[in-house]
Amino acid sequence: MEKETISIYTIAKEAGVSPATVSRVLTGNAKVSEEKKSKVEALIRKYDFRPNALARGLSSVETKMIGLMVSDIRNPFYATMAVECEKAANENGYLLLLCNSLGSNEMEVSYLEKFSGQRVDAIIQIGGKVDELVSDTSYVENINRVANTTPILITGKLDGADCYQVNIDEGQSMELLMQFLIENGHQDIALMGGRDNVKSTLDKRLRYRQMLRKYGIPVREEYIVDGSSYDIESGSAAMYRFIREDHPMPSAIIAINDFTAVGIVRALREQGMRIPEDVSVVSFDNTYIAETCMPRLTCVGYDYKLFGKLLIETAIKAIHNEEPPRVQMVKSGLVIRDSCKQLK
Repeated sequence: MEKETISIYTIAKEAGVSPATVSRVLTGNAKVSEEKKSKVEALIRKYDFRPNALARGLSSVETKMIGLMVSDIRNPFYATMAVECEKAANENGYLLLLCNSLGSNEMEVSYLEKFSGQRVDAIIQIGGKVDELVSDTSYVENINRVANTTPILITGKLDGADCYQVNIDEGQSMELLMQFLIENGHQDIALMGGRDNVKSTLDKRLRYRQMLRKYGIPVREEYIVDGSSYDIESGSAAMYRFIREDHPMPSAIIAINDFTAVGIVRALREQGMRIPEDVSVVSFDNTYIAETCMPRLTCVGYDYKLFGKLLIETAIKAIHNEEPPRVQMVKSGLVIRDSCKQLK
C-alpha cells in the first residue's frame, strides 16, 4: 500500500473500527477501549501515518453548519423533511445549508465537495444515489473520501460507505396499508408507481407480495405497475397504461407516493370513475398533498418532526464523536381519510 493513499478511512477499515475512533486515537480527546486503541496505533506505526496538522486543527473547530442534500425540494416529502431538519438544527444552534441534486449524479458529487469545502460539521443526504438498489461504487468512494473528516448521514443505503443511516421501515409501512385494505374487504389490490431499482420501492413490493400470500390472496403481477418517475405525470401515465392493457379494474390501488396518487386519481376521473365509490386509492408519505387532494387521501405517513429531529441529533452526536447507532429505523402510522371504501 502506497504511503500517499493512507487516510483515516483506510486505517479504520483495516482496524475494523469507525473513522471517528481513529480520529479519537489521533487526538486523544476521548476514551477508546485499549483493544481498539492498540489496533489503530499499530496500523499508524505500520504505515507511518501522519495526518495533516492543519487539517486536524481545522476539523476540531465547529462551523455550526450542517449540509443537507435532497433529491428535489418540489416533492412535498423532501420539502417537509427539509423544514423539519432546519427546525431541529436551529434548535440546536446549527445553520442548515440546503442543496437539490435534481437527479444528477454529477451534482451530488459536486455538492459533497462543496459542503466539504465549506467545512460543514456534517452532511445529510435524502434521496438520489442513496435510494438506488445497487450502490454506485464510484459514489461510495466519493462518500468515503469526504467521510474521512466529515460525518455523513443518509436515508437509504450505500454498500461499503462509511455513513450513518436513518431509514423508514418500508416493509412496516406497506403492512399497515395492506392490513387496512384487506380488513375493509379488498382483495383485488394494485400497487402502482415506482421502479424496482429503487430500494424503498422494491422493499414495498416484496412486503406487498408477502401480505397477499399471508392472507391467501393470489399475487397478480399485472397489478404491480411501474412508473417512469415519482411525480404526478408518472402516476397518470401508469394508470392510463393499465387501462389500455384492459386488465380487470382492482377495487383498491396503492400509490407509491402522494404525487403518484394525484396522477392516478386524475386519470381515473378522466375515465369517468369515482373515488372511492368505484375505486379506492391510498398512498404513502402523508404530505400536505394527501390533505388537499379531493377526496382526501388515506395514507401511511411518518412523524416528520421526529424524523428530522432524529437526523439532526444523530448528526450532532457523530460530530462530537459520540458514536450514535449506525442504522436507525423510523416507523410509520396510518392516517384514515376519505379515499377508501369499505366493501361488504
